[in-house]
Order: sequence, then C-alpha cells, then structure tokens
Amino acid sequence: MLKWHHITNPTVEDLDFLRDNFHFHPLDIDDCSSFVQRPKIDIYDDYFFLVLHFPLMDKRTNMVKTEETKIFWGQNFLITVGNSHYVVQDLFNLTKLNPEEVEEDELPGSSDAILYKVLYRMMKETFLLIERLGSEIDIINRELFTTKSEKIIEQISRFRKNIIHINTIFRPQLRLFHKFESGEVKGFAEDMEEYWGNILDFYQKMWDMVEDYGELVAGLSNTFDSLQANKTNEIMRVLTIISTIVLPLTFITGLYGMNVFLPIADQQGAFWILLGLCLLVVVILLLFFRKKRWM
Repeated sequence: MLKWHHITNPTVEDLDFLRDNFHFHPLDIDDCSSFVQRPKIDIYDDYFFLVLHFPLMDKRTNMVKTEETKIFWGQNFLITVGNSHYVVQDLFNLTKLNPEEVEEDELPGSSDAILYKVLYRMMKETFLLIERLGSEIDIINRELFTTKSEKIIEQISRFRKNIIHINTIFRPQLRLFHKFESGEVKGFAEDMEEYWGNILDFYQKMWDMVEDYGELVAGLSNTFDSLQANKTNEIMRVLTIISTIVLPLTFITGLYGMNVFLPIADQQGAFWILLGLCLLVVVILLLFFRKKRWM
C-alpha cells in the first residue's frame, strides 16, 4: 500500500521510528536532524534519499533564502522530512483530502507520481520567483538614468546577491536531475522517463533564465559605473574650469594686496582698473575654453 509521511519538525522519536521501521542508513537519519549544505541523492537497493534545495523569497527583506526538502523515496512510500518548502505541506494536505490528486494527468498511482508532483509544484513556485526577479531587473533598467544613485546601488547589489544565491542552489542540483534523465536514477514505476525529462527541461529553462539575468545585471552594473564615472568627470571638469579662472584673479588681488608700491596703485581709479583687468582675464579664459571645446 502506497503511503506518504510528512514529518515537519522531526523529534528523536520520529528519527527512531524511521530507523526502526524503514531501516534507513544511519547517515541519512543524521542528515534529517541537520541542515545539509549541498543538494544530493543517495542511491540504495530499495530506496533513494534526496536532499533538495529550492529558493524562497523573504518578504521582509526581499532576499532569497534556501528551503531544504529531505525525501526518502521507496517503492511503496514517500517520506518528506523537515521544514520543507511550503508547497510540500500544501500538496501533502491536499493529497490527504483527495488521494486521487496524485493520479491526475494520467500519472500512475505510485511513489514516483507523488515525487514528480512535489518536484513539479516546487519548480512552478521557483519559476514564479525567477519571473519576479525578471520584473525587478526591468525596473532597474528603466530607473537606471532617473533614480538616485544610492537607490540603484542598493537594488543592483540586492539583485546580484539573489542571483548568486540561486546559482549556488541550481548548479549542483542540475547534475542531480541529470541522473533522472540519464537513467542512473530509474525509480520504481514504468514509463516515467518523459516525466523526469520534463523536470529536467523545466529546471534547465530556469537555469538559463538565471544565467541571462546574471549577465544582464552585470551589464547594467557596468553601465551604472560608467554613468557615475561620467558624472564625476563632469563635476571635475567644471571645478577645474572654475579653479583655472579663479587662479589668475587670486594672483592679481593678492599681488595688489601687498604693502609695497605697485604700478597704478596710487591712482584714484585703481580699484576699477583692477576690476576691469580681472573681468578681461575671465572673458579671455572663457573664450579660450570655448575655442578648445572644454565647455
């Protein structure tokens, strides 16, 4: 008889139950009580042990976090352990209310069918998350030339961190799903090859989208750096022009501020003569800069 057990927060008693009634490998039991850093699949004669990671968006911080799902997969049972992705809990509750749920789409009523449903539903949620990231990169692209630099830097940094996080989840798991399509992991039901191939195709599509978004945000980051560099250069150009104009004026006023005898210093209109000289210097420098197309 096919059974699906879902253990949300495994206690010592739960782990002892799994050890005594299913005779799972002790290392797999130990993995159920800790967070495994990498996705994996352990292949045994009568069951498989999978550790899968899927991204989930934290609504408070808008940062991607990792949800881990541990699965014991045998011919007549499927056991999901730990604080899995919420899709697992929802699908488990739905299956309890409607056991025929696992047999829709002409899937055979087997543990393979349940596993396929779990994987497919989690991938659909992951696909929606990746589409949301795509919308975020579109917003960054539109606001790149209009928004304050501090906001753009924050958005790009958060997006790149999310993409890197998803990459660390997807990269090892892609090899894991290749084992299903290659036949290294055959499962227990017949005619499941197309379904496993569909899982791999779905996952490969999401991987390609994440790779594209990573390249796009890198290009936007380079564009943003160029814009900031141009703004800095423009500011430095204006300040340099001002400094160049003020320098001879400072020299003239400093020279005539000395307590020594200088030409025209004792004349009645000396102030206006010097003021006119300063204005003449300014006009000459401005004409020179314009001729050189420096302004």
